[in-house]
Amino acid sequence: METRVAIIGIIVEDPEQVGEVNAILHEFGSYIIGRMGIPYRQRGINIISVAVDAPQEIISSLSGRLGRLDGISAKTVYSDIRTQRPQ
Repeated sequence: METRVAIIGIIVEDPEQVGEVNAILHEFGSYIIGRMGIPYRQRGINIISVAVDAPQEIISSLSGRLGRLDGISAKTVYSDIRTQRPQ
């Protein structure tokens, strides 16, 4: 199975959605390399970056599910490097 490394940038504008964001990230936990969250108190938002190594369709699914939540923005940046992951 071919995988790519990507970073998903998430901006949480609705703090009520944090639980749902974490639940979705937990579902995809086996693909997550690491994550970093930064509370931006002056603006009342949270910024999260998530590094993943997964097949293209998994990354798209994760980003899409996050982006469909109200008060959440998610964008993905992909590496051009593709590797084979053992199944």
